[in-house]
Amino acid sequence: MREYDLVVIGAGPGGYEAALEAARVYHMKTALVEKSALGGTCLNHGCIPTKALLHSAALCRQLKEADRCGISVSTVGVDPEKMHRYKDEVTGRLRDGIGAMMKQQKVTVLSGTGMITDAHHVLVTAAENGEEKLLETEYILIATGSVVSRPPIPGLDLPGVLTSDELLEKRDKIPGELLIIGGGVIGMEFAFLYGSLGTKVTVIEALPRILANMDREISQSLRMLLKKLDVDIHTSASVSEIRRDEDGKLVCAYREKENDLFAKAENILVCTGRRPFTEGLFAEGVSVEMERGRVLTDEFGQTSLENVYAIGDVTGRIMLAHAATAQGRNALAHMNHLPMPVRADLVPSCIYTEPEIASVGMTLDEAKAAGIEAASRKALMTSNGRSVIAGQDRGYIRVVYEKESGKVLGAQMMCEGASDLISEFSQAIALGNTLEQMGSVIRPHPSFSEGVTDAVRP
Repeated sequence: MREYDLVVIGAGPGGYEAALEAARVYHMKTALVEKSALGGTCLNHGCIPTKALLHSAALCRQLKEADRCGISVSTVGVDPEKMHRYKDEVTGRLRDGIGAMMKQQKVTVLSGTGMITDAHHVLVTAAENGEEKLLETEYILIATGSVVSRPPIPGLDLPGVLTSDELLEKRDKIPGELLIIGGGVIGMEFAFLYGSLGTKVTVIEALPRILANMDREISQSLRMLLKKLDVDIHTSASVSEIRRDEDGKLVCAYREKENDLFAKAENILVCTGRRPFTEGLFAEGVSVEMERGRVLTDEFGQTSLENVYAIGDVTGRIMLAHAATAQGRNALAHMNHLPMPVRADLVPSCIYTEPEIASVGMTLDEAKAAGIEAASRKALMTSNGRSVIAGQDRGYIRVVYEKESGKVLGAQMMCEGASDLISEFSQAIALGNTLEQMGSVIRPHPSFSEGVTDAVRP
């Protein structure tokens, strides 16, 4: 008998959820190794703190617009220290909850770094005093996540040039000017956050449009939404240099449409993606098959090293917390010789602007490119009762379906509650449901979900 059935390295959503499920569902004796805080990047430096600050920004914007609802607010002030205190309370409460669940399920939590010495051993170096402990285990699950990727731009190391991790800890004041390099999901959420708080935001994106991996209409609609917040967006623009001028302002030099331009800002945020984190993960002479820094796995999460699995950002696939959790559940099932319980190919994407943005499955262009005879239906949310009450003047739900059968292939939406509504379409795709089947369900009135009915019915 080995000391453990499973050792998980990394306590982000993929790792800690897998550790809990291994103990609770499969009765595996489990150890969880984490070098920092329970919850990983998502809880401590990403998803949760960002959404907490976005919640504060949304309240600020709503108070400024409260007069139209008959509520008088004389002044609306922003206290960045209190905003961050609220954010810290949220993350602390959730972190404590994870710790309590670990105790309840008798998962051994070890604070330190984990190094794989072979297929059945993990050497843990304690974070507090550097003491080493060798764990013997039947299976190893790598869930070490990712770190911020910094492009080779001259001047990126200047004071005031920040990563998303660093900006989330900037408690002293709200920047008067913020330039964001990168128009992906992270960049757009920060643009919306600081634009709502009154910061003058400029976005520079190298690709032809923001949110380039999402539906084109979503990109266009978000651009118009951000324009109302006075966010200035430049696409097909490449940054060449960052420097500081004689007045102490940061200057970002970039090229757009054959023109050499520059923009000044108090702070610059670098949002150009993340890369898998594998530093110190393998002992000398031990390795798994990798490609461009990511750990390669099969559909079950198995690496090239027997009994060693990997999930989440470290595999370089879809870098989303819920994707990592799903991959962990499938890996555990495979370890226990059971079929995969989750459709890991159906991963919804959400952006927490206001209104929210969400998508899952195929866009119409992707379906046609795959040779599928497809069509789409679109319901505008401007006539949805709840959307009108909430003051949302833009929004829609589009469903993509197979023409002949009516089978649902995908959905894209921009509306209040989109991050919750998208699951209806995820389930429909997974179960092979048709538009008719989705339309046969009664949804409450008034509700945002009525938009789903409008989208799927003729």
